[in-house]
Amino acid sequence: MAEHKLTDWLPTTRKEAKLRGWEELDVILFSGDAYVDHPSFGAAVIGRILEAEGLRVAIVPQPNWQDDLRDFKKMGRPRLFFGISAGCMDSMVNKYTAAKRFRSEDAYSPDGKHSMRPEYATVVYSNILKQLYPDTPVVIGGIEASMRRFTHYDYWQDALKKSILVDSKADLLVYGMGEQPITAIADALKKEIEESGAEYITAERARDLACNIPQIGYIARKEEITAEESDHILHSHEECLKSKEKEAANFLVIERESNKRHARRLMQPVDERVTVINPPFTPMTTEQLDHSFDLPYTRLPHPKYNGKRIPAYDMIKFSVNIHRGCFGGCAFCTISAHQGKFIVNRSEQSIIREVEKIASMPDFKGYLSDLGGPSANMYKMCGTDQTKCEKCARSSCIQPKICPNLNIDHAPLLDLYKRVDKIRGVKKSFIGSGVRYDLLLHKTGDKQKDENTARYTEELIKNHVSGRLKVAPEHTEDSVLRLMRKPSFEQFRRFREIFNRINRDNHLNQQLIPYFISSHPGSTVESMAALAAETKELNFHLEQVQDFTPTPMTMATEMYYTGINPETGDKVFCAKNMRDKEEQRLFFFWYKGEEQKRIRTILKKIGRHDLLRKLGL
Repeated sequence: MAEHKLTDWLPTTRKEAKLRGWEELDVILFSGDAYVDHPSFGAAVIGRILEAEGLRVAIVPQPNWQDDLRDFKKMGRPRLFFGISAGCMDSMVNKYTAAKRFRSEDAYSPDGKHSMRPEYATVVYSNILKQLYPDTPVVIGGIEASMRRFTHYDYWQDALKKSILVDSKADLLVYGMGEQPITAIADALKKEIEESGAEYITAERARDLACNIPQIGYIARKEEITAEESDHILHSHEECLKSKEKEAANFLVIERESNKRHARRLMQPVDERVTVINPPFTPMTTEQLDHSFDLPYTRLPHPKYNGKRIPAYDMIKFSVNIHRGCFGGCAFCTISAHQGKFIVNRSEQSIIREVEKIASMPDFKGYLSDLGGPSANMYKMCGTDQTKCEKCARSSCIQPKICPNLNIDHAPLLDLYKRVDKIRGVKKSFIGSGVRYDLLLHKTGDKQKDENTARYTEELIKNHVSGRLKVAPEHTEDSVLRLMRKPSFEQFRRFREIFNRINRDNHLNQQLIPYFISSHPGSTVESMAALAAETKELNFHLEQVQDFTPTPMTMATEMYYTGINPETGDKVFCAKNMRDKEEQRLFFFWYKGEEQKRIRTILKKIGRHDLLRKLGL
């Protein structure tokens, strides 16, 4: 790979912009993450997409919000708009654990420092820009804005908060994956400048021009909005404050509309105004997704970070994302809620080009760390009869059972793995993403497809496991798994048998690493004790575990806040105080001597001597 010049990155300073011959900028992006010019980092993707439209784009990564605000002033005013993202994670999830303690590091900051971004970064950045440039359009996006677009529960303040549009004072919000809406916004504003001869776009004019673009949101005065028959008006923010039932009902509508091919426009009254969220774009085509991934990324952190470690970059440096979207619909997951349930695939040619680029990197040793996506094995899977998908509003294509219309043929993945493994310089392609074993166990009745699935399972375990294969049963008890929208634990047991058999037959010594969650809505001390007994029987000493963290606008978070299952109206138990959450977490570590006394006390207190015996305590 040829040595890079500073101008190979998008500019982060005036000096860098002038090196490109730019005296003014069309779009200036502010990001809570360090600037890594890689297709896994949102600011880089949006910047490159807009650059490909012929726009002059700069990125200001992790601006200092605590001094004289020079970072917010240094690039001046853009001709079109400011863009803001808190980063690849919600800034509060990024900073705090479920116990509301600092995480060990900020994976998206140089040297893992926590001090590089504010809490609620989208709101902080937007308010600063609105203070400095009140008449310049501000567009917010990324997962923090996306998942906070309506009234939502915030775990860290233990409060129901208004749409982020209200607190941020932003003019427009982009939700979901942003390439299509941000391009449409830029095109509309650029056209206006060309036709009007204006030097800049005003905030009010930008909102007027963009208000009919799909996949965007904005705040309007009630008199500005004419509701159409197809629109759905949600319960107001004020009503949700008074009624958890209405908040739960709102969420159910939002989730269902998010999973439709043809969704309705949603509106929610707030503060005598209305939050308006337009329906999404239709899913990207393969050609559009290829375009996004094929842009001229350096795949490297900006030179300003030389000598500094960016942990998230280390994890994805030699990984390749082969698709977007996830039809799993897990109740606690923001990925499928943000990316959508419809799988958008890259072409094999685009994937091969990226692997070849990685293989030419001077420090590449021949091992791809991941060839996957939100889930490892959903590539090129979709409904056989697309007319049925056009009418479907299910949040998951595989829970509570696999849709008979879903084509789960693993043949395209087998072909892709073979092609990648033949690329010069590639010794091994590992699958680091989580594998959906329920797809591997399912029998379609189609002999060829079922044979392909069996061949895929064998190929995966024999040739694409770097010693440890990650899967996510999440819990062992069916009552909890149903609320999680996860398959029965019996399926994990079956998959474990297959995994062990293939290892034995091929003289391999590989581990199956299951992920589990404590304190998820519906989980009790008794169900966690049962989990401990199940995993003890299977001889697992658990490592990959976490306490449930309520993140904005997921089904599990709505259950946590309201105490209601929005789908059924049934009440749901939730461990809310730190003592109850800690007691549940204890059961992951039944094998540790220092925890066993407390576990015995808890089980005796609830009269579960049978579980004491199963745990050998």
